[in-house]
Amino acid sequence: MFQIGFDDAGTIIAEGRLDAAQAPRAQEFLDAVTEECILDLGQLEYISSAGLGVLLRTHKRLMSDGRGLKLINVNRHINDIFMYSGFDKLFEIEAAV
Repeated sequence: MFQIGFDDAGTIIAEGRLDAAQAPRAQEFLDAVTEECILDLGQLEYISSAGLGVLLRTHKRLMSDGRGLKLINVNRHINDIFMYSGFDKLFEIEAAV
């Protein structure tokens, strides 16, 4: 199961499994974001290469307009995936406490 949406403060919350089956829905949601965006991954259990692609496309689009994508509450497992893929060098990432 995958859910994505805004919380009351305007932070985007993603939870569940962001895999190839859910990537189009996540991309559609993130394509509507036009401002600098904070994405809370505290409840994300899994991310596939398709999910990484969604984050990369969104980040590149926002960067072209002088904005960006900040990832927060990233758990150790997801952070390891970002490190192995080199995404830790592309994104501003705050690890979960």
